[in-house]
Amino acid sequence: MPTSEIEHEPKEPLTVKVDLSEQSEPDSAVSVTDRQHEVLVRVLQLAYPHPNFPAEPYQRTADTVVAATGENAALRSCLGPGLDDLDSHADGDFAGLDDQAGTRRLRELADDPWFVGVRATAVVALYDDEQVWDLLGYEGASYHLGGYLDRGFDDLDWLPDPRIEERSDLQMEGQS
Repeated sequence: MPTSEIEHEPKEPLTVKVDLSEQSEPDSAVSVTDRQHEVLVRVLQLAYPHPNFPAEPYQRTADTVVAATGENAALRSCLGPGLDDLDSHADGDFAGLDDQAGTRRLRELADDPWFVGVRATAVVALYDDEQVWDLLGYEGASYHLGGYLDRGFDDLDWLPDPRIEERSDLQMEGQS
C-alpha cells in the first residue's frame, strides 16, 4: 500500500514534567573577616605587583574574589583557611611581611587550590578595572569608536622612530 494511503491515529500530546526541587540558587559568598580581607589585598599586591597602583584596585579585586566564592564551592571552602594559614606561617602578620618574604611564601603556595582560585579570579578582575586601565595607559575597547587604527595605534612616543632604509643593491627575485 502506498505511504500516502496509510492512516495515522492522532496521538496525545507529550507532557514532560521536570522536577526543579533539587536545583537551587548559587550559594552565597563566604564571609571574610577584616583581617582576612587585609591579607587577601596583600596577596594580590604581591601576586600582581605594580608599585604605582593605589590600594583601591587591589581592594576591589579582593572583593571580587570573595564574591566569586558564591559560585565556586572549592574556593568558598578554602579561601578563609588559606588566608589564615598565611598569617599563621608569618607569625600572625602576613600583611606586614616585606615584598621578598611575602613573594617567597606565595611561590611555595603556587599550586594550593585556594591560591589557584584566587589567581584565576583576580587576574581578570584586576586588569578589567578601569582605574587600572588608566594607570597602565590602556584606552579600553575601541570597536565602538571605530577601532584602533585611526585612534593612536602608532602614537608610541617612548620608542624611537623605526629606521627604514631601502637598499638599492638588493633586487627582488625575478627582476634583473
